[in-house]
Amino acid sequence: MAASLLLLAACGPLADSRAKRIEARNPPEGRMVRVAEAVIHAEVQGSGPDLVLIHGASGNTRDMAALADALQDRYRVISFDRPGQGYSSDLGAKGNSPMVQADYLRAAARQLGVHDPIVLGHSYGGAVAMAWALIEPDTHGVVLVSGAVLPWEGGLDGVYGLAATPLGEATLEPLASAFLPDWALDRIVRTLFAPQDPPDGYAEAIAADLALRPLPLRTNLRQLTRLKPHLALMAKHYRALTLPIEIVHGSADQTVSPRIQSLPMTQLPNVHLTLLPGVGHMAHHVATADVVAAIDRASARGR
Repeated sequence: MAASLLLLAACGPLADSRAKRIEARNPPEGRMVRVAEAVIHAEVQGSGPDLVLIHGASGNTRDMAALADALQDRYRVISFDRPGQGYSSDLGAKGNSPMVQADYLRAAARQLGVHDPIVLGHSYGGAVAMAWALIEPDTHGVVLVSGAVLPWEGGLDGVYGLAATPLGEATLEPLASAFLPDWALDRIVRTLFAPQDPPDGYAEAIAADLALRPLPLRTNLRQLTRLKPHLALMAKHYRALTLPIEIVHGSADQTVSPRIQSLPMTQLPNVHLTLLPGVGHMAHHVATADVVAAIDRASARGR
């Protein structure tokens, strides 16, 4: 018992030291936009109509880099770190709401001169993209890639629920932040990509270990475990949206179920679904051409 307490006591300083090393290896690559009390990290590239990219859980702008590179020849691409992730400020409890996150990103977008954007969200970012559209219904269009946008039966896997409890925050989170090894992070990445393999060097290229810093780790778990009631409220208003909504989802996605999340959305008249046979959760990496095609359709449909 005493040894366990000593280990937990050591976790804080060790996690902070590890976070500094991670940040030194992976400094922010974009600009910092102040919104009220917060700072939002944004990367801007290319020229043309505005396209906003919003990453998923545990992510950051670098997960959208390959997609942004494929689009910058004809879109002005604005990639954001969601509040509490990457290098964007944590908003505290209010930041558990996708609507609040969307409002802060919209405010940052205005400062960057964004006008009439297409808004793309991957996974959890899909909820923020839909929140953006609910707040600003004349948005040009929405593209959901493996998006989590509807409430589901039950809860999250036990480890996520436990980690976000007071006990988990006092034990599991500090231990993971201080000691989670590279091989475990690689296993998580491989699970996300399955049944495909991640690109060589993917975890390093996107600075996946930024999510292991104490505050982003805690914020991510709180956002995930508190998402469902927000979606239940948001989904009631989806039918009022008239903007084009393009959905791209892999049929083999084991992280966000297409059956639960995307197929029911096709009941809305403004939704077009591209279901990718045998593709997993990371469609924007393994089926980039299909995602680009969906963006182009949203652009054309929104005119």
